[in-house]
Amino acid sequence: MSDKPSVLFVCVHNAGRSQMAAGFLTHLAGGRIEVRSAGSAPADAVNPVAVEAMREVGIDISAEAPKIVAIDAVKASDVCVTMGCGDTCPVFPGKRYLDWDLDDPAGQGIEAVRPIRDEIERRVRALIDELAPESPA
Repeated sequence: MSDKPSVLFVCVHNAGRSQMAAGFLTHLAGGRIEVRSAGSAPADAVNPVAVEAMREVGIDISAEAPKIVAIDAVKASDVCVTMGCGDTCPVFPGKRYLDWDLDDPAGQGIEAVRPIRDEIERRVRALIDELAPESPA
């Protein structure tokens, strides 16, 4: 069992919001937090506009693939962040759940996805500050 906190990001298709959030958390936390993402009804591929939006900020999520949310992933996570999957996300007592109400980037152009990406980054940074703040030097 890891001493690191762990976060699971869940959205319906695991193709946009949850992939961007996982990309930001992996990039910004510097290995201090274990990161997972999944979907209740995964798409065939990550949204190419989400990939493009993340590439604009220097994060490459192009190698990621949507995954189905697994009971074990929920059980192994300290925090589950849901993004529009509603009642399809499994709930376990003692787990912390956050629901981030964010627009779905599916079917939207880059101009519409950028503000979603930026809001995800803001929330991920706040989550990092809470779960694994950097030690003063």
